[in-house]
Amino acid sequence: MAIKENPGDQKTKTSLLLVITSGLCLIFYLLGAWRKSGPGKGDSIAIAIADKADCTTDFPDLTVETHHGNSGSGSFDDFQTRKFEPCGDNFTDYTPCQDQRRAMTFPRENMVYRERHCPPDEEKIYCLIPAPKGYVAPFRWPKSRDYAAYVNVPYKSLTVEKAIQNWVQYQGNVFRFPGGGTQFPQGADKYIDQLASVVPIADGTVRTVLDTGCGVASLGAYLLGRNVLTMSFAPRDSHEAQVQFALERGVPAVIGVLGSIKLPYPSRAFDMAHCSRCLIPWGGNGGMYLMEIDRVLRPGGYWVLSGPPINWRIFYNAWERTKEDLENEQKKIEEVAELLCWEKVTEIAETAIWRKRINSDSCSPKPDQSQGTICSSSDPDDVWYKEMEPCITRYPEGNSPDESSGGELLPFPKRLNSIPPRIASGLITGFTAESYEQYNKLWQKHVTEYKSVNELLDTGRYRNIMDMNAGMGGFAAAIESPKLWVMNVVPTISDISTLGVIFERGLIGIYHDWCEAFSTYPRTYDLIHADGVFSLYQSKCKMEDILLEMDRILRPEGAVIIRDNFEILAKVNKMVKGMRWKTKMTDHEDGPHISEKILYAVKEYWVGGSESA
Repeated sequence: MAIKENPGDQKTKTSLLLVITSGLCLIFYLLGAWRKSGPGKGDSIAIAIADKADCTTDFPDLTVETHHGNSGSGSFDDFQTRKFEPCGDNFTDYTPCQDQRRAMTFPRENMVYRERHCPPDEEKIYCLIPAPKGYVAPFRWPKSRDYAAYVNVPYKSLTVEKAIQNWVQYQGNVFRFPGGGTQFPQGADKYIDQLASVVPIADGTVRTVLDTGCGVASLGAYLLGRNVLTMSFAPRDSHEAQVQFALERGVPAVIGVLGSIKLPYPSRAFDMAHCSRCLIPWGGNGGMYLMEIDRVLRPGGYWVLSGPPINWRIFYNAWERTKEDLENEQKKIEEVAELLCWEKVTEIAETAIWRKRINSDSCSPKPDQSQGTICSSSDPDDVWYKEMEPCITRYPEGNSPDESSGGELLPFPKRLNSIPPRIASGLITGFTAESYEQYNKLWQKHVTEYKSVNELLDTGRYRNIMDMNAGMGGFAAAIESPKLWVMNVVPTISDISTLGVIFERGLIGIYHDWCEAFSTYPRTYDLIHADGVFSLYQSKCKMEDILLEMDRILRPEGAVIIRDNFEILAKVNKMVKGMRWKTKMTDHEDGPHISEKILYAVKEYWVGGSESA
């Protein structure tokens, strides 16, 4: 006769089995997340093991029935699961809001056709963007600064068009980036040395830089070696794949243009702005573009212009332009700079540097000088799809003529965890210096938990990281390292605009609405972090729109970390089963009774035109 087991023993065995299963799933997850330092395909053994590890269905580490209902209240409308098929191979480099065919239907005046023009709902595609056949893992930083696999970005036009300027060279199966540029053919390092003789780069005063018309972002790539973060942007135009090259190198960049719409950055964001033959008509449109640079430039910040028309008397022959044309262009630039009350610090060879005044009291206009129009908007950070205007942004009020308007910033890295001026002055509703410090401690705790699950988080495995709902940059600050950088996104529908705080910490970021596609190429981020994104957008747009966009910009075998309430994460987990993601859900750090959970995911390796597709 069989012996009946004691119910307590059976419960103990079941619990032990669940612990073992959870541990194995964690091991398989990490193996699945790992890939070779490139270039090389994802590790085939890790992929095979991950395929056999079913960590996606029953959430064995969650006692859901006991602690959380699953009524789905407040859920996304019309929620349904489906299997998403691969798009055609012609969509490999699809950028929905910078689609070339759609762009050509818009006016060319003020570069309107190069701005964001997103597809209406009836034109959106609901399929998975394939990687090119043969796609390999990018080189790890810092090797990626100098090399990229040709198969990942198979465009040679710049190697011919910019050959004498040392932008990029094609060598066998890789691209090599010598560090040159149109204005620094001898290398970005030497060029930066020249700038550093005037601009305080070495001591951490200059930490955040805006590079307009960046090429392949060699300036930003080499400034990283000086602990300076550069937000580089360039349009998707005839200079094919320049932003794609930048991100493949592991350098921050977005598709963008100075056109008719304000830049998606807050006021007083950057310590320095830079243009090297960026072909922007700085003196045109009543000085509107320089006024926009003035808006995003921090009081006391620097603007660098390298190339035509600087010192035109010496270089006009090489530029193949008339003296009159160049003289008129420089005159207009000087007039706008004077209107903005910028101080011209130096003009050497083909480079000129201006410095923005520190406050509204530090410069008195000349008696015969015309006054610029002051912008009427009371919020200089309200910029999403707002038309650019030829007006001067007001300075925040200061306490003394010697004080930097908006507050003084410590050199980096001290500014990372010091109290940002926007917090200290009470501009961020609901936050004090004390609550801000608690906020940072909370994110250090969150990141510690992340690392206990994904031990590769700060090893260099993930170089390009995006935080989809960055708040005040707590996640980015907690993982800050030379091995990685974070694109901190503040959703335009957030109740509080916190992007200015992020920049005051010495981090970079951008405004964005996640109901639309992000201004980047496919496969440009290694890891995506999403805290409360789906709760924020549950009444705004479809869940699959956001998830498919995450999939588009995530590299094969890239990782995802999503924090949200259980009901929403259960739906996310169900939907990404049809997107070739491997997932694992865990409880909140403070235990199973907390409704917020964490979903970890890894995107499978697959490419277009193959059996894996």
